[in-house]
Amino acid sequence: MIRNAKLLALAAGLITAMGFAPLNLWPVTLIGCCVIIAVIRNAPNLQGAIARGYWFGFGNFVIGLNWIAGAFRFQETMPIWLGYFAVIALAFYLAIYPAMAAGVAWHGRKRPVVFVLFFAFAWILTEYLRATMFTGFAWNPIGVIWVTTPVAGLARWIGTYGLSGLVMLEAGLVMVAVKDRRVRPWAAAVVIALPVLGWLVTMGNPGTTTRLIRVVQANIGQATKQNPAYDERNFDALARLTGPPGPVPRLILWPEAAVPYFLEEERWARERIAKLMGPNDVIMTGGDALVYDAKGDVSAARNSLFAMTPDAKLIARYDKSHLVPYGEYLPMRPLLSAIGLSRLVPGDLDFLPGPGPLTYALPAFGNVGVQICYEIIFSGQVVDSAHRPDFLFNPSNDAWFGAWGPPQHLAQARLRALEEGMPIVRATPTGISAVIDARGRIVTALPQGKAGFIQTTIPAVISPTPFARYGNILSIAFAFFLGLTGVALGWRRR
Repeated sequence: MIRNAKLLALAAGLITAMGFAPLNLWPVTLIGCCVIIAVIRNAPNLQGAIARGYWFGFGNFVIGLNWIAGAFRFQETMPIWLGYFAVIALAFYLAIYPAMAAGVAWHGRKRPVVFVLFFAFAWILTEYLRATMFTGFAWNPIGVIWVTTPVAGLARWIGTYGLSGLVMLEAGLVMVAVKDRRVRPWAAAVVIALPVLGWLVTMGNPGTTTRLIRVVQANIGQATKQNPAYDERNFDALARLTGPPGPVPRLILWPEAAVPYFLEEERWARERIAKLMGPNDVIMTGGDALVYDAKGDVSAARNSLFAMTPDAKLIARYDKSHLVPYGEYLPMRPLLSAIGLSRLVPGDLDFLPGPGPLTYALPAFGNVGVQICYEIIFSGQVVDSAHRPDFLFNPSNDAWFGAWGPPQHLAQARLRALEEGMPIVRATPTGISAVIDARGRIVTALPQGKAGFIQTTIPAVISPTPFARYGNILSIAFAFFLGLTGVALGWRRR
């Protein structure tokens, strides 16, 4: 019986991952959550509940994160099959967090509604922990399944982790209502109220500005990008899609690591790019910055974003703060390198982190914040709150991530736009490049595997949302509201 329950939990986790992009089968995710909630509540003991939560989490992560395996195709120091091992190993670790949520919720098992409230409470807290522990891995919070629905609008108030709690709350109440008629009105109210409330808080059109942007997607694959023999061809593709200047100033946006040059060191490279610009244009492009030690030797690098004017002058530089472990740097390098492991990004220098979110004033284009690639997935950590920007630029290189990674990345960027009430512009080499408005809606986008450009005006920013003002304090407060409601109901029925 216990073995069958674990298999059922694993199956529930596997189907739950179907709600993430690119499939977006969010009703299937709700069904999987209904199943796991029932399975955990029926566990004979705490150990059994934790085990069932663990196997649910493993199934969910091993499917949802399958794209990580593909990244190992673009390095030469480790065998490609190690990518599949990496997905499994990561899923074994991440499953600890759903297991913790299951263990907490099991204590309310004697009263079904109390159990559901405890599970939603614990799920919010454990997702937040997953996003913060050991530098954090916030990919695919379960609330992201609702990004294509009106329910996602509630992220403005309770954040992404609060949305995840609502997934479990709705699934749990529906599960309980199947057997308990007394709960059916409450379950129906939640099912109806969530999209209505989400729609109400995001209704209206934030409008647009007159500031012109040109987002360039040159469809440069990772294998091509890493081969120096293709550097000239890659630059020509970027140059061609940048297009000729016109009478209106343009903010030209190239992807993460778009150029192989060290722009601070090589003026000729800056001048080459400047020739593509009009007299009032500004370009923002990804590239590397070198770090020197006290002896003047190169000791490390930074994954950076540079802003440059037509006179080849660099007017801003942002250094990526939230680096990808094992991708941009190798933790415990002496130990892991000794057993043959390496980072995925080619090169001998580890990247160093920058200071965190910053806002830059660009001539004629207002204030811009930058989040490079992976950084955009961290709810509540993407904006310099002391200097709120007019929009966020999210240059990325999703060419590593196969068919599933880029749409999942885009979905999480949409949640950041909703939470912060701020437009986000994404530029990637192979897609999905997109302009997202302050409601989290895609204004325009370029699909994966297609070269092209987006020329449009920047959507308008709106007043700071409650989440923009208070961040994940609201998510945690919502979690404790659910938990304390469960405690109150438990005491009332004694």
